[in-house]
Amino acid sequence: MPTALVTGSAGFIGYFVCRTLLEEGWRVVGLDCLSDYYDVGLKQRREAELTPYADYRSVHGLVEKRGLLLSLFAEETPDIVVHLAAQAGVRYSIDNPRAYLESNIIGTFELLEAARVFPPKHMLLASTSSAYGANTQMPYAETDRADHQMSFYAATKKSTESMAHSYAHLFDLPTTMFRFFTVYGPWGRPDMALFKFTKAILNGDPIDVYNFGDMKRDFTYVEDLVYAIRLLIDAAPGRSAEEEREAGDSLSPVAPFRVVNVGNSNTVRLTEFIEAIEAALGQRAKNNLMPMQAGDVPETWANADLLKKLTGYAPRTSVQDGVEKFVAWYRHYYGV
Repeated sequence: MPTALVTGSAGFIGYFVCRTLLEEGWRVVGLDCLSDYYDVGLKQRREAELTPYADYRSVHGLVEKRGLLLSLFAEETPDIVVHLAAQAGVRYSIDNPRAYLESNIIGTFELLEAARVFPPKHMLLASTSSAYGANTQMPYAETDRADHQMSFYAATKKSTESMAHSYAHLFDLPTTMFRFFTVYGPWGRPDMALFKFTKAILNGDPIDVYNFGDMKRDFTYVEDLVYAIRLLIDAAPGRSAEEEREAGDSLSPVAPFRVVNVGNSNTVRLTEFIEAIEAALGQRAKNNLMPMQAGDVPETWANADLLKKLTGYAPRTSVQDGVEKFVAWYRHYYGV
């Protein structure tokens, strides 16, 4: 029975990754600190969905705690690692940047050090579409330069990509960084737009619509993302000479390291997204039009050709279908 270590296991994406692997017959070790960045009760409920599995082990602790991951690697010697633990949120990084330094950068360092001593067969680390920053060429491709991040959150995630590349090169650690694009769906984060908009509309409160609604996002349904991650587990990168790489492949010329976009390859206007929520709820929103927020970007759009080439899969859930599934979960979870 293979063992997977999933950090951020009580988080939105981490919960689905753990559940998917457990249902496939993996043994899963989940690490989460149950931070109070958002409702701890929601994290505990996610975790409660996992604990009945006989092959699930839950560990509580901070990824940045010195030596914690090293001890966990020594105990479990995981075959694969999916590193999702991080301080999330673009806007919160303006107010509390140290949380991002500690969780994202130091936490990733602790993971890499543990992997250096107890090498897994494949490590998959979460990055973000925010790494593309000020890039204006669309859709974003993994081979595009990404040098101008617009928030400290994005800067820390791009930093983890560079850190992981150096360890992949020095210690021959097969590593895939996946850049995900605006993930949404059931069990989602309360600080994300879909959750906030749904709650406000049901309560009859106005919703804040930034950049006066002139925003576009490549919305990715959570189960599509997690299925892509599962397929990428089996697509560990190897070392390859420059001339052997195919066009469009982000495989490093000096390390078993690759960056992969996971997105729907489709942009949706924020106004269309709100309309999907209104349709699912059967209620109209009261829009409070506002200027762009600091650190944000007006548009994201993934080129997911590399994901398709590596796995044969492309995310396919429409915003209308995904929002309906979220609203059904929300009504059930909160009894509204």
